[in-house]
Amino acid sequence: MDLKDLLNIDYPIIQGGMAHIAKGEFAAAVSKAGALGIIGSGGMDKDELRENIKALRRETDKPFGANLMMLRPDIDDLVKVILEEDVKVITVGAGTYRKFADDFKRKNIKVIPLISSPLQIKRYEALEPDAYIAEGMEAGGHIGQMTTMTLLPQAVKETNKKIIGAGGIASGKEIFAAEVLGASGVQIGTGFLFTKECPLHENYKNLLLKSNSSKVTVIGNLKGIPMRLIKNKMTREYQKLERENSMMELEGFTLGRLKRAVVNGDVENGSVMTGLSIGSFDRILSVKDFIEKLMREYQEVKDVYKNKK
Repeated sequence: MDLKDLLNIDYPIIQGGMAHIAKGEFAAAVSKAGALGIIGSGGMDKDELRENIKALRRETDKPFGANLMMLRPDIDDLVKVILEEDVKVITVGAGTYRKFADDFKRKNIKVIPLISSPLQIKRYEALEPDAYIAEGMEAGGHIGQMTTMTLLPQAVKETNKKIIGAGGIASGKEIFAAEVLGASGVQIGTGFLFTKECPLHENYKNLLLKSNSSKVTVIGNLKGIPMRLIKNKMTREYQKLERENSMMELEGFTLGRLKRAVVNGDVENGSVMTGLSIGSFDRILSVKDFIEKLMREYQEVKDVYKNKK
């Protein structure tokens, strides 16, 4: 998988830019282990983003990136920090980066949009991104409607840019499957929640360890904003409200819920986001051990495939 050549990393793995979770020191641990650590700007203001970038650089000089949600009202301020701090890789979602495309090119920033449909590639191609993250609905958090297995090969057909598979990637076997479907690398979110360095409240981690895919649900389908997370009091209340209330009222209901779970440990009233791969994990590993386990499994299954040919 040649993503590592594009990003100058040891392994073709990107860590998901999870809001309130993907902080500087955590992303540094991922980068030090040979993958690409991503600072998630969700939940950060411009000063917090800058400090997290500096915190990462205090830990390592390895390549890293940052995630930007383009529809944020303060996106200009966040982009200014990215440019001033000379961040060399960004993953982008929730809207186009057209307004900033020339600035990113001028600073030689590699831009990787997240897509959930092949149609989105057609909209991005004129901006000449460096790669795409094709994320299937198996992922945690906000999701699209296509599965990873159907999305990946269709995305590959739409562009000559590198495609990074995401959604439900939990083992080396799934990394190899993504490669067979045309991916040059993978992005992993849920798996990194099961690492020692991940700054999750212990209540969140313990609930993840006790849960499996049957405990996971999707809310927001009725309003066209589906989100995958663990069933709890919050999801039940949301699903009831969804039938009766406007989008604005629902946004008010969910405001701050992820932080409540991640930081405060309120796993009943907070948003406990996770993907369907949750059932593949039963213990907490260090980031280094987790990545090495993935690559060992990947090589083992690849060797078996070669021997069968």
